[in-house]
Amino acid sequence: MSVHISAKPGEIAKTVLLPGDPLRAKYVADKFLQDVKLVSQTRNAFYFTGTYKGKAITVGASGMGCPSIGIYSYELYTEYNVDTIVRIGTCGAYSTDLKLFDLINVDNAASESTFAEYAWGIPGSLIPHQGNAFEVIKQTAVEKGLTLNNINIHSSDIFYRKEPGTPAVAVEHNCLAVEMEAFALFANAKHLGKTAGTLLTVSDIIPTHEFISADEREKALWPMMELALDSALKF
Repeated sequence: MSVHISAKPGEIAKTVLLPGDPLRAKYVADKFLQDVKLVSQTRNAFYFTGTYKGKAITVGASGMGCPSIGIYSYELYTEYNVDTIVRIGTCGAYSTDLKLFDLINVDNAASESTFAEYAWGIPGSLIPHQGNAFEVIKQTAVEKGLTLNNINIHSSDIFYRKEPGTPAVAVEHNCLAVEMEAFALFANAKHLGKTAGTLLTVSDIIPTHEFISADEREKALWPMMELALDSALKF
């Protein structure tokens, strides 16, 4: 048991998938896992452990933003001896080169966030994926015949902003999309010597104001969930 996760020792698997939304975690558990057990619901951040094709996997909520995923990923790595965390979520595209429903495997996360520097003394605005998660996801996508964009993304601390357009840090590091969590996850994994990846579905095209409707999201996220789970079999 940790400060924010009430699972008992041994109830969290070595591989964890982290969507932001606790109800999305429940959806993955209900639709894909067998022998599922709700192992934590502190603050309604649900964590479920079950099996997928015979392998133990935990899926749980990270919340939104670097501070939130920073807490959950750190406690999973340190209190529950988790080896690998893969964030699964949605993102907005800065470029019309990306389309709705496209899948993104994050190579590097760029951010204006001070999380990495203040927490662990990690300098700079760019942190790469950690361990072999990126390559495993990339290879699994090839095996499944899925088109995957292996690119840099921007992890923003800000959802609503005064100035339109692509922020300077995203331009500097050629980030084609934006989300809010990967930078902190990668920072924690780097500090702790753990494995971390991020797999995203494009839900919004910022320049054109296109977006996936609420009704479409369940179907839209299915390929990402299956890819994450099939990748998790190899960790």
